[in-house]
Amino acid sequence: MNFLEAEWRKLAIINYEIDPDILLKYLPEGTELDFYHGKCYVSLVGFMFLNTRLLGLSIPFYRNFEEVNLRFYVKKKEKNLWKRGVVFIKEIVPKYALSFVANSFYKENYKTMPMSNEIQVDGDELTVKYSWKDKSWHSIQIIADKNPLPMEADTEFEFITEHYYGFTKRENKTSEYEVCHPKWEHYFIKNYQLDIEFNALYGKEFGFLNDQIPISVMLAEGSEIEVKTKKYIM
Repeated sequence: MNFLEAEWRKLAIINYEIDPDILLKYLPEGTELDFYHGKCYVSLVGFMFLNTRLLGLSIPFYRNFEEVNLRFYVKKKEKNLWKRGVVFIKEIVPKYALSFVANSFYKENYKTMPMSNEIQVDGDELTVKYSWKDKSWHSIQIIADKNPLPMEADTEFEFITEHYYGFTKRENKTSEYEVCHPKWEHYFIKNYQLDIEFNALYGKEFGFLNDQIPISVMLAEGSEIEVKTKKYIM
């Protein structure tokens, strides 16, 4: 049985180039950083969790909610094949029980904050906005063409979205879980607006992102997903 089944929809993805040395202390044993054209990426991702089922069960009031995470990209070689995955710096959700389950079972760094979303179509434009609050409100807003486009091979969008494993570092242990989903469509970006204090949310080592222009901004449609039960690999 899958640990989690859901839909991930309207993924707003803000990509930055980062000094690889900043990420080394977060790197799980047995993995290495994954680069795109020689650049090391960190991404802020906001999206909707919809129709969520945990161990096959739908939990009332916990089916639909927002998530915002900060992540980077890694790979692990196994039997001469590369497994490409992500490592999360922090994941923000709106309900404490979600954080409790994720932190307890997957040992991720989940935090609970008030959150909201705005997703609407006006004419030929799609607007997606995610907001969350610690001491103040932060937000991502993207305006895009409403018509989705197919994924193209060997593109930055493919690199960012085609990482199908999650790797977690806890002390000297590394766990791995697989996330299954089809290739995602994306939307042509017309405009975006960010209101984020990275130092307040993620610490001073990420504070430089406040003044850094994103290397790219993406909006993926998403799909149904399945998260397999984790296993320890180190």
